[in-house]
Amino acid sequence: MKKIEAIIKPFKLSLVKDALHEVGVSGMTVLDVKGFGRQRGSKGGVETSETYDDEFLAKMKVEIIVDDENEQKAIEAIKKAAYSGKIGDGKIFISNIEQVIRIRTGEKDIDAV
Repeated sequence: MKKIEAIIKPFKLSLVKDALHEVGVSGMTVLDVKGFGRQRGSKGGVETSETYDDEFLAKMKVEIIVDDENEQKAIEAIKKAAYSGKIGDGKIFISNIEQVIRIRTGEKDIDAV
């Protein structure tokens, strides 16, 4: 199993959610986050307030768990839906998951997802 974490622009969340649903991802966790990458918070031409210059940009973090067979389909769905071609489209992180346990039923691994 894999954990896929995607940092995306907030206005892309609905597109990413729908794209993941189309490839069979049944659940996800979404968090409001702030951060910056190589551009150190550059908004790429977006006007900023002169009284408040926060280099941390608002983003969304989407977390999903998928079986190994569906990893690439989920990654491609996120990439396609989150793409704008502009600075700050985001990042995708993939890590291995050793075990998942559903608290209510005790189901394990992919049955618990």
